[in-house]
Amino acid sequence: MASKQKVLSVICLLSGALVWGLIWYPYRALNNMGVGGELSTLLSYCMAMVLGLLLLGPIWRELRIAGWLCIALMASAGWTNLGYVLAMLDGEVMRILLLFYLAPLWTVFFSYWLLGEKLNYYGYAIIALSLGGAFVMLWDTQQGLPLPQNQAEWIGLSAGASFALMNVIVRRTQHLSVNFKAASIWIGTILFTTVLLLYKGNFMAQLHSIPSDAWWLLWLIGLVLCAISFALQYGLTNLPANQSIVLLLSELVFAAVSAYFLANEEMGLREVIGAVLIVSASLLSGKCTPQHDK
Repeated sequence: MASKQKVLSVICLLSGALVWGLIWYPYRALNNMGVGGELSTLLSYCMAMVLGLLLLGPIWRELRIAGWLCIALMASAGWTNLGYVLAMLDGEVMRILLLFYLAPLWTVFFSYWLLGEKLNYYGYAIIALSLGGAFVMLWDTQQGLPLPQNQAEWIGLSAGASFALMNVIVRRTQHLSVNFKAASIWIGTILFTTVLLLYKGNFMAQLHSIPSDAWWLLWLIGLVLCAISFALQYGLTNLPANQSIVLLLSELVFAAVSAYFLANEEMGLREVIGAVLIVSASLLSGKCTPQHDK
């Protein structure tokens, strides 16, 4: 039974990596149909929430014990998911994804501030490898300092930091159920995106202008997001962290292959070297043993 559970967990995590390595493409297809990133994110996560809550059942009774951390979880999840989509629409897939995967660097700092986990040798190695990877990938002799070169890359970088914060908050909220956390992530994305759309204006006009062909794709994305949320939670729950991170890093492979065939994007030598360093940092993050302040 244990071996079957492990095999199923591996399949779940690989499925999650596959989805997140490919999901940029249908969002780009929707953008080409006239459905912008904010609106497609809002609608697809609304559909995921509707489908998910039908399976989850009532989760509202946990709101009274969630506290301010629930708000922080919703906010960080909202920008993580929306930022990921927006960055993928306008940036190079692999560069955005590598900037997003600097998350272990931010996790080291957030874990210290929110969980009281002190740095060990692995933590310092993660910082060095992550910064080294970003430096190599972003360095441009004409641009000066190795910083993101456009708005999409800045969004991808900030979404990765938000992803790290979300993961640390999930670890901090051990008193909340997995179902409640999953619903909070969906709701946070919906609220965050709704506020942004209302701020930009013309929300109803955009909604009415959605072509009929786009609705089936939005429902398909919502169904996939709902299913993969459960799959990832199952896999992360039943596998050690160091095994999980290795499996999830296969997202980079799926994204590289899909970007090459679907968007004609190729990685240069600097991106390859940066990817190796950043992936190494992510692998080390699974070996960190928390040391709490006394």
